[in-house]
Amino acid sequence: MGTKPLTVRELSTPKKITWCPGCGNFAILTAVKRAIVELKIKPEDVLIVSGIGCHGKISDYINVNTFHTIHGRVIPFLAGAKIANHKLVAIGFAGDGDAYSIGWGHLTHAARRNDDIVYIVHNNMVFGLTTGQYTPTSPRNFKSRSTPYGSIEEPLNPILLSLASGSTFVARAFSGDIQHLTMVIKEAIKHKGFAHVDVLQPCVTFYNTYQEFSKKIYKLEDSGHDPGNWDKAVEKAVEWPGSGDRIPIGIFYRNEERKPYTEMLSQIRDAPLVFHKIESVDISPLLEESM
Repeated sequence: MGTKPLTVRELSTPKKITWCPGCGNFAILTAVKRAIVELKIKPEDVLIVSGIGCHGKISDYINVNTFHTIHGRVIPFLAGAKIANHKLVAIGFAGDGDAYSIGWGHLTHAARRNDDIVYIVHNNMVFGLTTGQYTPTSPRNFKSRSTPYGSIEEPLNPILLSLASGSTFVARAFSGDIQHLTMVIKEAIKHKGFAHVDVLQPCVTFYNTYQEFSKKIYKLEDSGHDPGNWDKAVEKAVEWPGSGDRIPIGIFYRNEERKPYTEMLSQIRDAPLVFHKIESVDISPLLEESM
């Protein structure tokens, strides 16, 4: 008898979802579950790490291995777990303040190393959990509790910076299109290397951009974009934020030729680190040396 196929319902947990009704996090949660099911990945082979912010509760709402870490530290934890067991499908979730402020240095180095992890950023351009302060991706003149007269700063461009940092998979999606979002996440999971997915995820309470984004968004795959061309990816990356007229979503860039970090570690070439035999390991020389 064959194994019964996994269902989206089986990936749910009994935890009550506390996000605001209409929050874009619901779409991201659904898309990730669908991606796992459609790719036929066993739940025990998945590790999800979430950071601090409204998105962080996602680790409570999906029935796989999960860990809720501190602010800005999703990537270090996820990368370490991947080295310990590179057979895991390692997926990290962070908010725009979490990822693009305190966590940006980790993103840059994960891209440089080409860590074999998926990094999904819930980008609503506002600190929703702490009631609406501006973040690195908030638009100029954005009025909030922390900028009552409007922000004077230019927004950070995560797509452009990710490309410049060496990410081998860079994409943007929109929580208002679950089908397209699922496709992007599936491609990110299948990619061998650092996959960065920036999801425009409107905050219905403090910065509801659903209607605005729906009018401006277009899909890169419909425009004939070649994701294998880094220069063209940069051209598309600077379209927004910029003039603000059109917002491209989809896969900006994909490089399948660079080896991921874990494939270059000779220590785990034969087996994941967690399966190495340690009974005969003698650390006494190291202890004596440290005395």
